[in-house]
Amino acid sequence: MLLINCPFCSERSETEFVYGGPVGSKRPEPSNVTDTEWVDHLTMVPNPIGPVEEKWFHARGCGEWFTIWRNTMTHEIVGQPDDQK
Repeated sequence: MLLINCPFCSERSETEFVYGGPVGSKRPEPSNVTDTEWVDHLTMVPNPIGPVEEKWFHARGCGEWFTIWRNTMTHEIVGQPDDQK
């Protein structure tokens, strides 16, 4: 089980959180992309190897969004921005 440190509530089980995707992925303007590109944006989640900055939502807790750095090879949480605390 992955334990995620919510900067507002402390360390909790991953079952309390919803993954929000990598930080920095920008939503394209639907009118500027083809239907295929739009579907790819909605359904194709990037899966890089190594540390990735990710957005997480504490759905069964405080209801806050925050970011963490997680190693996608080991699932180890390797960092968290200090400005969220």
